Amino acid sequence: MSMRIAFIGLGVMGYPMAGHLKKAGHTVCVYNRTTLKAERWVDRFGGMFVSTPAEAAVGADLVITCVGNDDDLRSVIEGPAGVLCGMQPGALLVDHTTASASITRELATLARVHEYDFLDAPVSGGQQGAENGTLTIMCGGRQESFERARPVLSCYAKAVQLMGDSGAGQLTKMVNQICVAGVVQGLAEGMAFAESAGLDPHQVINAVSQGAAGSWQMTHRHDTMIRGEYDHGFAVDWMRKDLDICLREAADNGCELPLTELVNEFYREIQRMGGGRWDTSSLLKRLQARRVRH
Repeated sequence: MSMRIAFIGLGVMGYPMAGHLKKAGHTVCVYNRTTLKAERWVDRFGGMFVSTPAEAAVGADLVITCVGNDDDLRSVIEGPAGVLCGMQPGALLVDHTTASASITRELATLARVHEYDFLDAPVSGGQQGAENGTLTIMCGGRQESFERARPVLSCYAKAVQLMGDSGAGQLTKMVNQICVAGVVQGLAEGMAFAESAGLDPHQVINAVSQGAAGSWQMTHRHDTMIRGEYDHGFAVDWMRKDLDICLREAADNGCELPLTELVNEFYREIQRMGGGRWDTSSLLKRLQARRVRH
């Protein structure tokens, strides 16, 4: 069934995600802080763009946000021209931003006050997953809201799962980022060791990827890591933001995350190297730079 959808935020993730919705036959109105990008999106996919989130939300059955952080989220939802100024009672707000669990619960409370539904729905799969429509989406909220949103989210996801009440989606995304950080650091250390030992890194990866050491990161990132190419994928700046969220939440719930803390510091070093926009697999470049210095 075709729906009227407002999509707020056309970054590297949101741009293709909104495109999948238009291709699926939905009526899509987009808003982006940079108007030129919204204009390019309309030129490519059709639909329409507006100058404020509130305008995009007017008459929408479903409002989707996909922005940078908690402050961006408050701005496009609660700001003077935020979606709350345009949403109708009974509409559904779905947030794909990787944000804190606290703001998610705050927005869920706002939703009840303003008589609309809310679903926190952070995604995993990166830019490639967004472009290919193969994201994984972890949702928190009411079962009824989830069932209402699932057919739409399936336009750009291979897996959509309800994890629990509001905030559970964001907490699950934190688990995802904790696991990814550890896996990428392990891969970087293994490849650095192979280089220092005089092994052919391609041969090594071909061998170990067939066994228990294999991972998505190893399969999809080893070749660009060997070539020293990091101008793609999930940026270090974004991972730092996500890991900071994980560590704050862990401090609140009493969970120790020693490896996550360590890898977060390694990413801080990469930022100081000028690699804030490099892919997260640039942990190898940090190790290589340290080896040269020593």
